[in-house]
Amino acid sequence: MTPFTANPSQAVSAYGERRLITEIRRWLGPASPPAPFGIGDDCAVLPPTRRHQLVTTDPVIYGQHFDQHVAPRAVGAKLLKRNLSDIAAMGGRPSAAVVSLALAPETNLAWLRSFYRGLAACALKYQVKIVGGDITQGPTGFFGAFLTLHGEATGQRVVTRAGAQRGDRIYVTGKLGGSLLGHHYNFSPRLAEGAWLAKRPEVCAMMDVSDGLAQDLNALTPADLAPALCATAIPISPAARQRASRTKKSGLFHALSDGEDYELLIVVRARANAAQFARAWHRRFPQTKLSLVGHFVRPAEFPPAALRLEDYRGYEHLR
Repeated sequence: MTPFTANPSQAVSAYGERRLITEIRRWLGPASPPAPFGIGDDCAVLPPTRRHQLVTTDPVIYGQHFDQHVAPRAVGAKLLKRNLSDIAAMGGRPSAAVVSLALAPETNLAWLRSFYRGLAACALKYQVKIVGGDITQGPTGFFGAFLTLHGEATGQRVVTRAGAQRGDRIYVTGKLGGSLLGHHYNFSPRLAEGAWLAKRPEVCAMMDVSDGLAQDLNALTPADLAPALCATAIPISPAARQRASRTKKSGLFHALSDGEDYELLIVVRARANAAQFARAWHRRFPQTKLSLVGHFVRPAEFPPAALRLEDYRGYEHLR
């Protein structure tokens, strides 16, 4: 379903900003508390906390992050879930979000109502309060929703992207690739997994896989090291193999390059007991695959059989 309508009586322009905000409050229901702890004041008031604070932001834009084939409820949920994945990657828990919209005047009210109800259902599931935002008019044919999510650490530390050393092992959760076949919106952010990993002393760096493993792994790699990955260890999703049958590229190519996997990429200290770590993971998350895909080496030590990530390309904005 397209976000737009040719019937002026069914468009947001029939409401105007003030009435639309009233409707948005109604659509969100219990996902948005009363002001000043939710929509209705100049700022929302967030309760104080003694833990490290986390803030992230990501949008969904029509034609970029979804199209008319994605249901509006799924678009609303995706907006929140892709931000939740960032919180998960630092071992945090989410708390509150603000949502800003840039709407073409012909945006369909029914579509927008379903979008907000999908957002509200997702917010209630993950205990996120929608506490405010803004609306501005966009150009014809444009829909953009921009969410800023606040969270906090679940323990005494947050896990960042920095910290990998020579010999440290590289793990990834789940399976990779083929996200365009539905996973890019139909996924579960790894919040429980991220919080568990943040409490493990052997975990020294982490991020989520949103732009493809070949692209994202660069952010975890120190300047004087290189990731040595084993091709047969990469967890290739069935959707990646399905895509490969259409594109005539390999399933491995799609697993490394497609992006929007929203899995966790994890670095574990070389001195850690790998078998013990794997057993502990399986006891806690028996339904979630954890793959040891490689380790960090000096460039001079790079194994001849290891994957050369420069032969693959993940997603990069503005390229």
